[in-house]
Amino acid sequence: MDEEVFRSELVSRETLTALSRRRDEEGLIHFALHLALIAALLALAISLRGTLWQIPALWAEGVALVFLFAPLHETIHRTAFKRRWLNDAVAWLGGAVLMLPPEYFRSFHFAHHRHTQDPARDPELATPKPRTLRGWLWYLSGLPYWIAEIRTTLRQALGHADDAFIPERSRPRVAAEARILWTIYLALAVGSVAFGSDAVLVYAVAPLLLGQPALRAYLMAEHTGCAPGPDMLANSRTTRTNALVRFLAWNMPYHAEHHGWPAVPFHALPTLHRLVRPGLRCRGAGYGAVVRNILSSQNQGAGAG
Repeated sequence: MDEEVFRSELVSRETLTALSRRRDEEGLIHFALHLALIAALLALAISLRGTLWQIPALWAEGVALVFLFAPLHETIHRTAFKRRWLNDAVAWLGGAVLMLPPEYFRSFHFAHHRHTQDPARDPELATPKPRTLRGWLWYLSGLPYWIAEIRTTLRQALGHADDAFIPERSRPRVAAEARILWTIYLALAVGSVAFGSDAVLVYAVAPLLLGQPALRAYLMAEHTGCAPGPDMLANSRTTRTNALVRFLAWNMPYHAEHHGWPAVPFHALPTLHRLVRPGLRCRGAGYGAVVRNILSSQNQGAGAG
């Protein structure tokens, strides 16, 4: 996403150019460490099979798996790596794990960037936000996400890639990616039945279901409760958090910074944050605090009704 969507005097054009330089090394190291964490947690879950301790191990593996959303997000911007093929390959891996094909997600996400918090044009707002505590808890379960992605990718696989935010030129590729994705899923299902194996179900499907609520809580904090309008430092939230969350999310807790300057790679966002911190207008004092505030406001609203 190379077009400029936001301007601010907080960072000079020269500094922005330097921060936007793309390199392979940081992305490769970060991605390798992310995969190593998934592999280690998978090995732990396998070693604990047959015990109750396997459940928290599968949850931890699932959290690391669903946060492959972060490199997927970074690579559809093509900022994780300098080489385009690396960005596209990692985007495909993340998209396959999360049932979120990269070409479709790129179209969706770029429309979100151009029209952030615009109820008429931001595709993230096409489905109304929950208005009750029960609605938010259903959202946090992650089940609405999986239901929506199954329906969307099946519809696209049947040739109906006609969402308004998908450019005409991208629609054949969106449909093709959905078909490839479902071919992979069906092959895994057939192979599992043929070999009598529950490995995919236990070590992939179950962890993804268990881990998705953590990703929903993280994404819930990005814009919910922030101001509408075009000011990226007001309509997007930067959330203070610990090093592990920043690692899993590839520095996207610096979310206002990313929305203001989406060409800046993940590894340069901490530096950008230090420069623009005085101008941030929507901040979170931790994901737990943000989620509690949102749920509390909904609960109070329900009580008032």
